[in-house]
Amino acid sequence: MTKKPLHYRTLEAFSGYLMVSPWVIGFLVFIAGPMVASLYQSMTVWDLFTAPKWVGFQNYTKLFTNDPVFITALRVTSIYAFASVPLQVLVGLILATLLNQKIRLQSLFRTTYYLPSVIGGISTAIIFRWVFGSQFGILNYFLGLLGIEGPRWLGDPNWVVVSFIIMSLWGAGSSMLVYLGALQGIPTELYEAAEVDGAGSLLKWLRITVPLVTPAIFLNMVMGIIEALQEFVIPQTMTNGGPANSSMFIVLYLYQNAFQFSQMGYASAIAWILFIYILILTALIFRSSSAWVYYEGATKGK
Repeated sequence: MTKKPLHYRTLEAFSGYLMVSPWVIGFLVFIAGPMVASLYQSMTVWDLFTAPKWVGFQNYTKLFTNDPVFITALRVTSIYAFASVPLQVLVGLILATLLNQKIRLQSLFRTTYYLPSVIGGISTAIIFRWVFGSQFGILNYFLGLLGIEGPRWLGDPNWVVVSFIIMSLWGAGSSMLVYLGALQGIPTELYEAAEVDGAGSLLKWLRITVPLVTPAIFLNMVMGIIEALQEFVIPQTMTNGGPANSSMFIVLYLYQNAFQFSQMGYASAIAWILFIYILILTALIFRSSSAWVYYEGATKGK
């Protein structure tokens, strides 16, 4: 093959760099630059009105040794994430399995279950404030018909996070859609062979369906953990962290420090702790995937 002239290769390289320059500039200006700035700010005391004062790791030390609200926010956020994400995975997979059957009005049911996931967060929060109302809430009304006295839900420190976990199932339709796509790719011959061996519906679901949709489960788990740990709109709209900080999420606490208490340096430290927390959990999920995620065509069984 004839080697291209130097001027042609130079022009080709320049054209390539020119094409990617908008992304590179955008990354440096809107992502890398702000990250470096926030890392510096996290080691300062800055109230937005005076010059930042360097304090080193003092903000980070205070977070873990002298800030009980942050510890509460970390605990509440973790409980919510570790409970809501598996529930969404399970409910989404069950819905997808049911809606993958040949039934009448299949498209209507799929649309109906998916539609709630596209409704905005504030709208959803307003709806569920009515659902979880302690005196005139819909949920307590139906519990009363069964002779059960419902809790105060959003007004009870022991039930407020449970309310958010239940509410998170409202968006299970988005994960259901991913599972439906994965289910469409499972060969029907596998189910037919299992039926010949006498396998029932539950056994086929556990031994064929679940292993073959583990890539979709993995995707939904990673995205779900990242989203759950950054939950903000729902607690801010419904309880604003109350009662008694029992629904104080990390991002809500970050927002309060930054824009209500004007402690931008302290808020930046919270942001970096959250970033590292998400990074560690995501890395652990990726590390564990080799033990339970099955990819079609893999040479080694899981």
